[in-house]
Order: sequence, then structure tokens, then C-alpha cells
Amino acid sequence: MKTLVKIIGFLLLGLIALIVALPFIIPVDFIFKQVTQSVEQTTGRTLEIKGDKSLSVFPALKLELNDVTFANFEQGSKPNMAAMEQLAIHIPYLSVLSGDIKLEKFVIKNPEILLEKMPNGEVNWQLVNASGATEQNKAPEQQGKAKSLPEGVDIQLGEVAIYGGSFTFIDHQNNTSQKVTDLDLAIQLPSLKKDLKVEGAVIYMAEKFELDVTLNTPEKLLLGQDFTLKTALDSRLAALTFDGLVAKQMTDFSGKLNLTGDSVKALAKWQNQAFTAKENAFNKFSIASEMRFAGQEFNLSKLDASLDDLAIKGSAKVALTNVPKVTANVDLGMLNVNPYLPESMDVPQESSEQNTDTPSKPKPIVWDDSEIDLSALNSVNADIKIAATGFQFKEIKLGETKLSLKLNNGTAQLGLDKFKAYEGDGTGQVVLVAKRAPYKLNTSFSFDGIQAEPLLTDAVGFDKLMGKGLLTIALNSQGQSQKQFIESLHGSVGFGFNDGAVKGANIAAMVRSAEQLIKGGGLDAKGLEKGFDNAEKTDFSELAGNFQFSEGVSKQNELTLKSPLIRVTGNGDIDLPATKINYRLVTGIVDSIEGQGTQDKSTGFKIPIRLKGPLHDVQVKPDIGEAAKDKAKDKIKDKLKDLFNKE
Repeated sequence: MKTLVKIIGFLLLGLIALIVALPFIIPVDFIFKQVTQSVEQTTGRTLEIKGDKSLSVFPALKLELNDVTFANFEQGSKPNMAAMEQLAIHIPYLSVLSGDIKLEKFVIKNPEILLEKMPNGEVNWQLVNASGATEQNKAPEQQGKAKSLPEGVDIQLGEVAIYGGSFTFIDHQNNTSQKVTDLDLAIQLPSLKKDLKVEGAVIYMAEKFELDVTLNTPEKLLLGQDFTLKTALDSRLAALTFDGLVAKQMTDFSGKLNLTGDSVKALAKWQNQAFTAKENAFNKFSIASEMRFAGQEFNLSKLDASLDDLAIKGSAKVALTNVPKVTANVDLGMLNVNPYLPESMDVPQESSEQNTDTPSKPKPIVWDDSEIDLSALNSVNADIKIAATGFQFKEIKLGETKLSLKLNNGTAQLGLDKFKAYEGDGTGQVVLVAKRAPYKLNTSFSFDGIQAEPLLTDAVGFDKLMGKGLLTIALNSQGQSQKQFIESLHGSVGFGFNDGAVKGANIAAMVRSAEQLIKGGGLDAKGLEKGFDNAEKTDFSELAGNFQFSEGVSKQNELTLKSPLIRVTGNGDIDLPATKINYRLVTGIVDSIEGQGTQDKSTGFKIPIRLKGPLHDVQVKPDIGEAAKDKAKDKIKDKLKDLFNKE
């Protein structure tokens, strides 16, 4: 037993002595020569150590190399593809003793890694010359064989750890470059023929990204073949996953893409893009889609995305040219564009301090003179088709809608190809030229079967007209603020409504009062002068008008109103820049009481009425002098006697 213990003791002492002697027995230069020869044979590139080299044996055999460089290819912009402060290589003992050097683990400190794509499409990361490469003297049937690594060539690393340094990609074809810094990565590379796994974190544009990548396989990447890639990136700005195929030497990406984030505004700020938006706009977003990025084109199909409260489904394509172009065909569900309008176009909100117990007085209309900046329309081109179950612009609300948007060199064309609105149908077009200020605006709309009151209330805050019918708008203007657009307004507005009423004045009431007078009642002269009263209205069977605008003012206009007992015609001035009206209506009493179907167009005695004042508080008064009022009463009395005494 003692003899056995002594033998074991001698063996342990011998092993310890061997470990201690290894640095002296195994020359460092010999190991380095084996490593560099292996690298150069595999890649055709030079691995050079300019600093100190050292070998340690405990707790593992480790070769430390300082100031290490790995050569770039000849056409590269810099001499080295990689340079590192220190490279520590862990080597299995048995591989050293057998003379077949295998690398178990790399620890890299502060590397500077450069990937390049040259103008001719060549890339510097294709390190291995494939044994299956075509040669002119090969038979045609051999030329189509798959490429592979030279026999016996492989890299087996249990782990590569990278601390610090940077990673730069330069695309000389597009004159772009990207750089990530502060690398903190753990890379698993059991073989070039097996999955490469990368986990850790990097800094890109001062933002930290956690990453998890699986690549199948490094051999395919090195040979320039297609390979599969699974990627997950996570940061405070966004989370992204991609699962798909990378083809054509990393120039063609296709697969499933998912992207989510809490703020588009934060992303834009991170990219140093000037971007202002309201608090409730451009916040949460998500994209789930089949994607393909090839050349300069990014395609999204089977798109299911969201932005704030918008739900987006369809397809889209972005061409990354000097001026990017977006092509899309999407369904947006309910589209409310108000959160995305400039602040100057906001709908005024009533003060929360307003006393709700008393009726609010009409507020004066004030056109906003804040400068509108539409220069962003010059930075992108677009051809977008949109379907929506509903659409809201400011207070205007549409039902089922089909839109088309075209942007080309600063000119925007919005086509309302079909829409439901206010119980009717419509079409329209808006063309905005924003190449330079002042911006030019052209609009044309046609509404059929629409209800006038809710439309005009939502569009211009005018709630005095009731009825159903036709409305056409053809207006153009120019400016850089709401006020300037109103002051430069030209064009026409035409309408024709049936079976409705004009609120604020009851012209026919004078006829009824006159009838009472005949039957023994009295007519109060004060009733001939009234302010605007929402409780009063003038019913009509037909109302038609056409208004021509020049510099925001309508002086050439026609208005006709028909009801069972009266006929009304009108003309005058409507001054939108000054927000005031001076309009004269001439009301005639129908000679016959057959009603609105009568063929008798005579109107006998006429009563002129003046609509005058600011648009928010119009006054309605008969347009006759004080001395003529009593005479007017007598004439009305005589006229109505004849009218109502007819058999």
C-alpha cells in the first residue's frame, strides 16, 4: 500500500513539474506560427502580432497576444479588417501535444472590426476560397456544384468573448456607414458548419441594444451563400425581431418582421430628425409583416400595424432613393387625422371655466396667422391608396371612404375617390403645391344627397341651414397661414337643397301676422326689426345658390328660396377675411295660395330684408325706412286680403 501511495505521489509531482515546465518546453513562437499559418491557409489573409506574446498554463493553457491585426483584402479602404488591443486564446493541452492546434476559446479586448462592401459588390468578410469554385477548364456539369470549405478546414470555438471596441460597416455602393461601439458579446461557434449564436449588448448612436442572434451557418456566410438568420434586438426605444433568409451576399433579406415601440417621436429624436408632434400623436407603434429588403427597396406584405389608435392592414413598399418613395395600399379602419395636424389647424376648445348654466354667446371668428411649415412634403414621394370605415378631419366626419394620396416633388394630391358623408355621397380632390412658400391650394368637391346642417356646422361652424341636396365646391388659394389662405381665396360654391329651413329668421311669420291683422288682430311694427334668433326659421321647399369668391370676398352671387307663400331672391357681399356679411334678401308674397307647386310666379308686394354684421352674430332686419313701415303694413294688409279672400 505504501508503495502505491509513493507511485501516485511521484506521478502527481511529475505532472506538476510538467505543467510548470510547459512554457519552457513549448515555445510560444511555435504555437503562434501554428495559429497564423492555419489562419492564412484558411483565409489568405495575414494575422500579425505587433505586441508582446505570453503563454500561461494555469488554470488553463492560454496564449495572450497584444496589438493584434488581421489584414483586410487588397481593395479595402483600410489595411486591416480587424485590430485588437489583446487576444487571449485558450488551447486544449492535448491539441498542443499532438501538434494539431485547436482553439477552444477567444477573449478579445477592444477590437476595431471593419466590414466593407465595395462599389463592385465585393465584400471583405468572404474569407474562404471555396474548393468548389468554378474554373474554366471544368466540365459544365461540375460548375453548378455547391461550394464548400476546403477539406479539413474548420474553426471550433467553445466561446468568443468580446469586450469593448467597435464594429463598423461601410457600404461604398451607397456611400453610407454605420458604427456600433462598446461591444459586450458572447459568441458560441462550435463549428463553421453549425449554428453561430451571439448574445450581449452594443451601443449604437448612444443607445444600448440587447441582442440575441442565431446564424445558420458561418460556413455559408464565409462562402457568400444564402443563410438563415434569427435576430432579436431590444432597447428602450423599440424591440425588433427578424426570422428569415439572408441571400445574395447579404444584399437580400426576407422573412417575418416584428417591431414595437412606445414613441415614434423618441425614435426621430434619436435619429437627429427634426420632428414636432402633439402629445397624443406619434406615440405607440407596432409592425408585424412579411418583409423583403433587396437593393434599394423595402417591401412589407401581409402588413398588420398600428400607430396610436390607428389600425393599419395591407401592403407597403419604400424605395430608398435620394428622395424616398412610399407606395402603399392599406385599410386604416377609423381614420382620425386631427392628432397629426399642425397645432395651428387645431379645432378651438371651449374654456373649461365657461359657465355651462348660461347659454354661451357666439364667439368671433379669428383666422390664425401662424406660419404653417410644409417643407417636409419635399423630402418624400408617395403613391398611397387608403380605405377607411370612417374619416375625420377637424370637425368634418365622413363614413366609408376611399382615398388616394400622391406626393411628387413637393406636390400633394389627395383624392377622395368615394366617400359617404352626412347621409349622402361625395367625391373630391385637394392639390397642394408645397415646393416653396407661399403654398398653393386647389380644391374641388361634389356632395349629393347630403344634409346641409351637420355638414356646414362641422366644416365652417355654420348651423343656420337645414335641408338635403347638392353641394359643389371649386376653390383655390395660396399662402402660408390660415389667414393668408382665406385672404387669397378664389372660386365658387354652389348648392341646391330641398325641404329644409333657414334658421334665425321667420320671413313667413309676417304673412301669418298679416292674416291675423285681417281677422281683427294687430301687427306690431317692432316685429319688423329682429336680431338673429335660433328659435326662428324660414321653411323652404327649394333653396339654390351660387357664390363666386375673389380674394376671400363674394360679391357676385345668386340666391333663390321658394316656399308655399313666399319667394326669396338675394345678393350682396360676404367678406370672409373680415368675417362679416352685408346681404339683401327680397321676399315676395305669392299671389296664389296653391302652394309650392303653383305655376304662378308673380309675387306682388315685395319685402326687402337685410342680413348684416359679423358672421358669428348676424342681424336680420327689413330693409325699409321708418317712414315706410306704416305704408308697408297697409300694403301687406291689402295684398293679403286679396290673397285669402280668393275663392
